[in-house]
Amino acid sequence: MQTKHTKYSILDLAIVSKGRSLQDTFNDSLALAKAAEEVGYTRYWLAEHHNSDAIGSSATSILIGKIAEGTKRIRVGSGGIMLPNHSPLIIAEQFGTLGILYPHRIDLGLGRAPGTDRETAQAIRSDFYEAAMSFPDNVQQIQNYFSLDNLNEKVRATVAEGVDVPLYILGSSTDSAHLAAKKGLPYAFASHFATPQLQAALDIYRRDFQPSEALETPYTFAGVNIIVADSDEEAERMSTSLYKMIIGLLTGKRDFMQPPTEMTNELRTMKQHPSVQQMLKYTFVGNKDTVKQQVKAFIDETQVDELIAVTNIYDSKDRITSYRLFAEIMQELNK
Repeated sequence: MQTKHTKYSILDLAIVSKGRSLQDTFNDSLALAKAAEEVGYTRYWLAEHHNSDAIGSSATSILIGKIAEGTKRIRVGSGGIMLPNHSPLIIAEQFGTLGILYPHRIDLGLGRAPGTDRETAQAIRSDFYEAAMSFPDNVQQIQNYFSLDNLNEKVRATVAEGVDVPLYILGSSTDSAHLAAKKGLPYAFASHFATPQLQAALDIYRRDFQPSEALETPYTFAGVNIIVADSDEEAERMSTSLYKMIIGLLTGKRDFMQPPTEMTNELRTMKQHPSVQQMLKYTFVGNKDTVKQQVKAFIDETQVDELIAVTNIYDSKDRITSYRLFAEIMQELNK
């Protein structure tokens, strides 16, 4: 049974809808962040991806700055920065700068996946595999750069030292759970697309958690796909854009986010494919009452501290409406 207040936040990939420009998309993200701030969302995270027509969040730290500049209170950060793509020093400098510009509002979530295909990962960094294997050491390097203890080192991120930018470990497998537990950092699981190991990863993290300066007790996040509308039928119609995107991803036919259609028999059949079912296991679609029941069951099962809601649909106004309705759901569940 749910026994605690569950925070709710947003993960945004700056999804590019067909017929919309990247400028439109970035402005839509800012409009969503402003709306989210009004209805009690804790944080607004952007995820690093590359080489996709439909995803605009490739220069993640720059977009974080735009969102933070246009909002006042909501925390803004990365969900996440794919650390093997980058030098830890440069990431510390970027997020230290953000932390100075927007005090006590910036989050640095770190993951080890490339956020792209193999060829693009190689183009970003030729030694990506070796860098991925060094992920734990690179996380420690970033912690060092943010520490005042680094003042006397030869290599410093001077704009990061002593700046309040909390670190979060992101993951889609049990490997990341072990690392987050060992380091005593908050742990966010990407269950909005990587579903099989969610419960095992949460169990490992909670069992092996070691208190740290950052965190005394375990703190968990889980990603969920949320589409809420005034009726189940309208929500199902909006969800067709998400299912088309996932089917395209699985079949190698990437494209912009497509407009919604009626749920055809063909799409309904493809929706039942085991790969689609597994990827979108934690996808809650419907009116407020329908989604509220699904979300409550998920929270009761996982006991996560915070939900990261992902709403990938075509229309930006529908997306804001969905997030407003989800905020109402969470406020009702938290009473």
